[in-house]
Amino acid sequence: MSGKVPLLVDTEWLAERLEDPHLRLLDATTFLKIPEEGGYYDVWSGKEAYEKGHIPGAVFADLLEDFSDPDSDYTFTLPAREEFVRKISELGVGEGTYVVVYDQGVGGVSHWASRLVWQLLFEGFDDVAVLEGGFTKWREEGRPVTTEPGSYPRGNFVGERREDLFVTKEDVKKAINDEDTVLINSLSEADFKGETDTYARSGRIPNSVHVFSAGHTNFETKELKEDGELRETFAEAGALNSDKKVITYCGSGIAATWNALLLKKLGQDNVAVYDGSMTEWAADKDLPLEKG
Repeated sequence: MSGKVPLLVDTEWLAERLEDPHLRLLDATTFLKIPEEGGYYDVWSGKEAYEKGHIPGAVFADLLEDFSDPDSDYTFTLPAREEFVRKISELGVGEGTYVVVYDQGVGGVSHWASRLVWQLLFEGFDDVAVLEGGFTKWREEGRPVTTEPGSYPRGNFVGERREDLFVTKEDVKKAINDEDTVLINSLSEADFKGETDTYARSGRIPNSVHVFSAGHTNFETKELKEDGELRETFAEAGALNSDKKVITYCGSGIAATWNALLLKKLGQDNVAVYDGSMTEWAADKDLPLEKG
């Protein structure tokens, strides 16, 4: 396919291209649930959901098992470059292809899809998009669904890592008092204020601003809000200043990629995701937190 794929595509755009031999359609569904009694969340693969129904041609991309570091102390940590390339090539992604990623998330919020898209961008692959509204919107519109597994020929994945798209705990420590960096907490308002006990300690990274990642979508239509409204939200957070570095974080570097992707869509190219996020930060008792 010639020309760069938009960062977000709608269901009609995808429907017109389902038979394109250059398309690689990836279902990145993963599930997360916070226990009723509180504490750290449970996560599990969406493979079973994929097997029960998915968009025709799609293959399953297992974020939990295949696209995370199995030896890390934290869930969803970036895998080694070699492992990522091997797994994504097995799904058919490589030279001469373009990728659309979706998930089966609630309300059209595509956190899991955006995580894989951000990883692909990080590894140097640009022709990649999130399906706006995901599988939920696709199915509600009466579009075709199948249980037949998809498959693609092995891809030849090339490209170079963009190390500036993810940051570490040490980078964030330096950023706390840096006037040229904006730290965005992508979690709920209760998490931001330190009113929950999901992580080892409650609170937020000092000097963070709050932009709830699930607040950008109309839950009824499953559609993203207009660019003007998104721009207003991020501008209030000071995140659209091209002279500043933006670092987004959440619980495990998942929801933060949705904010990062939307910032990129709005023209903010100087944005990175803190991979360890609150899971790593809160576990280190020597690191500061704010509440309230």
